[in-house]
Amino acid sequence: MDGGSWWGVHRHELTDQEWELLAPLIPRASTGRPRVEDRRVINGMAYKIRTEISWRDLPERYGPWKTVYTRFRRYALYGIFTRALQQVRPGRMQLGTSTGWSRSTPPSSAPTSTPPPRAEKGGPPEGRTG
Repeated sequence: MDGGSWWGVHRHELTDQEWELLAPLIPRASTGRPRVEDRRVINGMAYKIRTEISWRDLPERYGPWKTVYTRFRRYALYGIFTRALQQVRPGRMQLGTSTGWSRSTPPSSAPTSTPPPRAEKGGPPEGRTG
């Protein structure tokens, strides 16, 4: 399993199939500090949404809570979650079976009426390839 084998898969975390659909939409890492693994952070977001805990109470296995929160905000502003939910088609896969996310309800803390930020030099970084 890519990215989650060191702690095992919990019921609310992404399956390999879900990760394969979501991974190409995640912005690439920029240069700088070593980055907390994307799948680990996304699983932290799913855990937070499903359990409705505060960001600061996020278990350490998902990385620093500030990292998970910052990426959650960034991905929400870039429309990553919207694009992910648009990719989910009946018969292909249903996000929500293990993550608690569904097509009809976006994460409650995602901004819904805030327009996306203006693109700087080509907009958000390109998606990951693997």
